[in-house]
Amino acid sequence: MTDIRALDVAVVQEPAVAGDVAANVGRTAAVLAEHRGADLVVLPELFLCGYRLDVVADAAIEVTSAPESGPVADLCAAAAENDTVVIGGFAERAGDLVYNSLLCIDRTGAVAGVYRKTHLFGAECDAFAAGDRIEPIEVAGLRLGPMICFDVEFPEIARTLALSGVDLLVVSSANMHPYHHDHRVACLSRALENRTPLVYSNLVGAEAGLEFVGGSRVVSGDGQVVAECGGGISVARCRVTLRPDTPTDDAVDYLRHRRPELYRLT
Repeated sequence: MTDIRALDVAVVQEPAVAGDVAANVGRTAAVLAEHRGADLVVLPELFLCGYRLDVVADAAIEVTSAPESGPVADLCAAAAENDTVVIGGFAERAGDLVYNSLLCIDRTGAVAGVYRKTHLFGAECDAFAAGDRIEPIEVAGLRLGPMICFDVEFPEIARTLALSGVDLLVVSSANMHPYHHDHRVACLSRALENRTPLVYSNLVGAEAGLEFVGGSRVVSGDGQVVAECGGGISVARCRVTLRPDTPTDDAVDYLRHRRPELYRLT
């Protein structure tokens, strides 16, 4: 990473193999090798297990900070081998609970953090416990703002992350028909209203009677689409300029012009 204010990002848009963690870990390792040296690789929601909610509990993984073996250790080794930060979705087991989570591994192969989805969608409420923390993940000198799918539709989450000083909003998604338009609007809006770039990785293909719509994208801090996938298997790779230390145009620095004393937050 030669310039901490700009990142070489690869946003992955692929189907997952339902219930087959080993196969999905293998595909993740292959993607990292294909994009060796990228600063950041982002994978879709629940990519390590697929979006079959009836099997996610059996495919759930317990995460430790320094795994010695198993799928997380394999991912850590692949991240280190390819000198890449990787963020991807998985079912996380924590005691008797299962969470819809994001795993972040730094370029040295260490687990940098885990985010648990706070806003569950539809039948996810029966399969997962909801997370209760909205906070950045610090990795490679950056503050990343993690969200999972439905989370991006709530402006409060991205705003909370922006106010904590994140450099980049990162969204892993399993967005399905007919909600493609909803997420495209949400991605552009979250980036623009927080003057913070956003990367969004979505599943594609059919699974469990659902049609995942792709549309993975990279959005600049002024709400412009920098790169975008269609509806098939693909990877969007580009350079992303991070949130500046000072806005280029003070007139539309929405964070500075807020008047929180007027807002009803509950």
